[in-house]
Amino acid sequence: MSIPSRLSSYLEQRGARYEVCTHELSHSSAETARAAQLPPHQIAKSVILEDSTGCVMAVLPADKAVVPRELAELLGRKSLHLADEERVARLLADCDRGAVPPVGMAWGIETVVDDELVKNEVVYCEAGDHEHLLRLSRDQFERLMRDARRGHFCRAPMMH
Repeated sequence: MSIPSRLSSYLEQRGARYEVCTHELSHSSAETARAAQLPPHQIAKSVILEDSTGCVMAVLPADKAVVPRELAELLGRKSLHLADEERVARLLADCDRGAVPPVGMAWGIETVVDDELVKNEVVYCEAGDHEHLLRLSRDQFERLMRDARRGHFCRAPMMH
């Protein structure tokens, strides 16, 4: 699959410079990190949450988990919960299921980036399928995400 046209148009409009990296088929951000032989904290993971107001895309390092309560506080919302897979599939119909690029703005989805991501010199982003990542320098990533809100709303996942 090629990069969804909505994403490539958005990248082009923003003058983003990026490299497309191919990796073995993967179905989670942890698998993607292993398949692409990358540290998970350099991969931007997208999580779609919702409330009665609508959806929001949280963008955070792949080795972290979103804290819905903190994100809701940051956005001045009462509460947020994970959007179900069907809703996400409808919102991003031109992407493979579960391969959500962290550029919600391209789809008109409010997007919030966790501050931890921009500590990286390089950020890798889902390209809309399960075999490609976009590699951006920190400057390119920040320029691409300039319309997104910023804040801190993630933590290390709980181990069972």
